[in-house]
Amino acid sequence: MADRLHIGALMFIAYRSAENRIIDAVRRAGFEDLTVPQARILARIGPDGTRLSELAEQAQVTKQTATVLVDHLERAGYVARTPDPRDGRARLVRISGRGADLVPIARAEEARIEAEWTAHLGPEQMTRLRDALTELRTITDPYGAPTS
Repeated sequence: MADRLHIGALMFIAYRSAENRIIDAVRRAGFEDLTVPQARILARIGPDGTRLSELAEQAQVTKQTATVLVDHLERAGYVARTPDPRDGRARLVRISGRGADLVPIARAEEARIEAEWTAHLGPEQMTRLRDALTELRTITDPYGAPTS
C-alpha cells in the first residue's frame, strides 16, 4: 500500500499535465508573454468578473502577489478592472481584449485533452471519473460547488 500514490497526488499530476498543455497551446498561438502564475489568475476570472481578493484566495497567493499579476495582465491587454455594480468602492477584474482572444484556444485544448482521456479510459470510465469528481466538489470546492 505504501507504494501507491495518494489520490490527491494522482489528481494533481493529471491537473498539472492538463494545465501545462493548455498553457503551451496558448503560447503556440502567439501569447508567449503569458506566465504560468498569470495564467492561473486568468483561469479563475468568472464570466461576470471577479474581485482581486477572491482571485488571490482561489489562486492561493497573497493579495499583493495577485495585484502584481493582474497589473501585468492588464498592461498586456488580457484583463481590465471595472467598477463592481454591487459595490461602487470595489473593482472587478474582467477578461478583455487579448484575454478574450485566448479563451477559445484554451477551451479547444481542454476539449482535446478530454477526448484523449476518454479514448484512453473509455467513455464509461470517463463518465464515472467525471461524476465522482463532480460529487467530490460538494465537499471540496468552496468557490462554487454545485448544490444539485
